Amino acid sequence: MGGGIREVWRVLWHSRVGVIGIAILLLIGLMAVFADDLSPYSPTERVGQPFQPPSARHLLGTNDVGQDILSEIMHGARISLAVGILAALLAVLIGTLAGVVAGYYGRAVDAVIMRVVDLVLVIPFLPLMILLAAFLGPSFRNLIIVMAVLTWARPARVIRSQTLSLRGRDYIEAARAIGARDRRILARHVLPGVLPLSLAQLVLAASIAILVEASLSFLGLGDPTAKSWGTILYYAQVRGAFLSGAWVWWVIPPGLLITLTVLGFAFTGFALEEFLDPRLRR
Repeated sequence: MGGGIREVWRVLWHSRVGVIGIAILLLIGLMAVFADDLSPYSPTERVGQPFQPPSARHLLGTNDVGQDILSEIMHGARISLAVGILAALLAVLIGTLAGVVAGYYGRAVDAVIMRVVDLVLVIPFLPLMILLAAFLGPSFRNLIIVMAVLTWARPARVIRSQTLSLRGRDYIEAARAIGARDRRILARHVLPGVLPLSLAQLVLAASIAILVEASLSFLGLGDPTAKSWGTILYYAQVRGAFLSGAWVWWVIPPGLLITLTVLGFAFTGFALEEFLDPRLRR
């Protein structure tokens, strides 16, 4: 166990993208956790004149009602990260269970699950997500459910392939030979074997979920009463940021943070895949 952890850190440390990704996520995570202490003002408090440009008092200026944009962005990190990570967790959990069941039992069970996976993968992703989010109503809970329902199929296919390779291993055949039940084999041997791959899928799924949350919130399908990076962009659009010139300090900073966060998760995911597949290492 200790050797495996040391090997993971060795690969991550020697992976430039892994180090960059972890550093980005660490900084943004600290900003989200300590937003109350780091932000100069309350994100809902009117502390200046509307559309005030950046200054020593308001480093990123103010919005149309005089709220400090820097404080909004710091607190918005909590919502954006929480929604993205929770949606990714739910999607990977569903995908892992489906992939393990399909790969382990095979035959009719595998055929049924994989046909559902194929159906989900061929459905136009973004139009259906917009349609479902609009039908269910603007809510971050609904966004999490919709994103999980529409993104579990890709992790399921990856986990199924890993399960198929594990199913024929000698120690699993030996466990069957001595009469071990399927439930015990799955819990003791199969799930631990696919867990590292599920972790890599989780990191990559989180990057997609954060980007999708920002896109849907920008379209007005998020929770309008909570501040996330996507809702900040939405209010900037509908409240005249582009007409007044305030987009420079109202739109660009949250957009850059969304991009950095997605890159941080993507870089970390690439490094984890490099650890799981030695053929990718130099």
